Amino acid sequence: MKWFSRIKTIVRTVYLYGLADLFAHTRHSSIAARLPRSRRYAGQALPVRLRLALESLGPIFIKFGQVLSTRPDLIPHEYAVELAKLQDKVPPFDAELSRRQIEQSLGASIETLYAEFETVPVASASIAQVHKARLHSGEAVAVKVLRPNLLPVIEQDLSLMRLGAYLVERFFADGKRLRPCEVVSEFDKYLHDELDLMREAANASQLGRNFRNSDMLIVPKVFYDYCSGDVLTIEWMDGTPVNHLSELRNKNIDLEKLADYGVEIFFTQVFRDGFFHADMHPGNILVADDNRYIALDFGIVGTLTDYDKRYLAINFLAFFNRDYHRVATAHIESGWVPADTRAEELEAAVRAVCEPIFNKPISEISFGLVLMQLFAVSRRFNVEIQPQLVLLQKTLLNIEGLGRQLNPDLDLWKTAKPFLVRWMKEQIGPKAFFNNLKNEAPDWAQILPGLPRKLNALVDETRQQEMRDAYLHLVKVQQRQSLWLAIIAIALLLILLFK
Repeated sequence: MKWFSRIKTIVRTVYLYGLADLFAHTRHSSIAARLPRSRRYAGQALPVRLRLALESLGPIFIKFGQVLSTRPDLIPHEYAVELAKLQDKVPPFDAELSRRQIEQSLGASIETLYAEFETVPVASASIAQVHKARLHSGEAVAVKVLRPNLLPVIEQDLSLMRLGAYLVERFFADGKRLRPCEVVSEFDKYLHDELDLMREAANASQLGRNFRNSDMLIVPKVFYDYCSGDVLTIEWMDGTPVNHLSELRNKNIDLEKLADYGVEIFFTQVFRDGFFHADMHPGNILVADDNRYIALDFGIVGTLTDYDKRYLAINFLAFFNRDYHRVATAHIESGWVPADTRAEELEAAVRAVCEPIFNKPISEISFGLVLMQLFAVSRRFNVEIQPQLVLLQKTLLNIEGLGRQLNPDLDLWKTAKPFLVRWMKEQIGPKAFFNNLKNEAPDWAQILPGLPRKLNALVDETRQQEMRDAYLHLVKVQQRQSLWLAIIAIALLLILLFK
C-alpha cells in the first residue's frame, strides 16, 4: 500500500511539473505529447521544473538530483547546472527522538555522555541534524545524529528508482548510453556510505592528519569514544561562513589570500595526498579569525591512484599550455577513451571546446566548466568517465566558484600551474627516483640476501640438467596423454559407425 501511495505521488508530480516534456525528443515523443500535464509551471524552463519536482518529492530524490548534477557526462549541461542548485535543508526532527537515538546508539544516557547538550539543533538536513554539546572533559563538540527510521524510506525510494531506471534502459533509445541502472547503483552506494557516520569520522581523521599544523586549513578533531554508525561527535568549530563576505571584511580577513588558499588546498589534496574533500560547497566551509579555512561534513571524499594523479597532472599542464594533442594522447594512454580512438579527431574536438574559452579574460575563465564541456564532448568518443574524476570535477567547480566570490580576479592558472610543475618534477626527476628507492627499500632488504643463492641456482649445471630432464619428462607425459585420447576417440568413432 505504501508503494502504491508513493507511485501515486510521483505520477502526480510528473503531471504537475509537466515532466512528460523530458521525452519530447525521444522515439516516444508522440506518446509523451498526448500525456496530460498541468499548466501551473508551463512558463518555467524544463531543467527548472525538474529541480522543483525533485525538491517536492523529498530528501532521497533531492540527493539523487544532487548526485546527477555531478554527472555531466550523462546529462546536458543546463540540467547539471540547475540540479546543482538543489538544497536539502528540511525541518529538524523531534529533540526527544534525537536524544533517544544517541542514547541507544552509544549505550549511555545523554547526561552520562555529555556535560551539556543543546536540544535545539544548530543545523538540519535530509539525512541528519547537528546539536551543540560539551564533554565532561570540557571540550565543546558538535554531535551529528542520523534521522531515525530513515532506512525503510530510503530503500522504498531506491526500489522505485531502480524500477524507473530499468524501464528507461529497456524502452528508450538513449537508455543504454545513459546507463540509468548504473547511475542508480552508484547513488545507492553513495547514499549508504553517507549513512555510516563511522566512515565520515575516519574521513575526517585522515584529512586532519594530512593537514596537521597547516597554515591554510583546520580539520576538527574526532572523539571516537562518542561515535557510532548513527552518531558522530567532533570538535566544535567557531568561524564565519565563507559566503558572508561583509562579515569577513569587517574581521580584516584577507579575501585574496583566502581565494588562493582554496586553490592550493584543492591541488594539495588531489596531487600530494590523492584524498580530497568532495563536498566543498559554502555550507561546509567556515573561516577562522586567523585567515584559515575550516572544513566540515566529511561524508563524501574522493580518492585517486598514482596513475590517476599522473595523467591528471599531464592533462592539466597540457590545458595550461594549450597543447591539445597532448591532452588527446594522455586520454588514450590513460585508458579514458578506447585504444582505437584517433588522437587527431579527439584533439580537434578538445580544441573546439577550449579555444573560445581561452580567448576570454582570465577572470572569466572557469576551468571546472572547461572540464564539464569536455565531458560532454567525450560522449562522441565513448569515454567511460570514472566516478572519482567526476567527483574531482565537481569539487573543482565548487572551489573555483568559491574563489571567484572571494576574489573576482582570481587567476586559477597562475596559482595552480607552479604547483603542478613542481609536482611533476617530484614525480619524474631525481627526487622521485630516490623516493621510490626509499619506498622499495623494505622489499630490497628481503630480496638481496637471497639473491646470490638464487643466481647460483640458475647457473648451476646440475640444476639446469634437472630442469631439462623435468621438461623432457613433462613433454613425454603430454605426448602419451595425447596418444591415449586419440585412441579413445577413434574407438568411440568405430563403435558409432558399426553400431
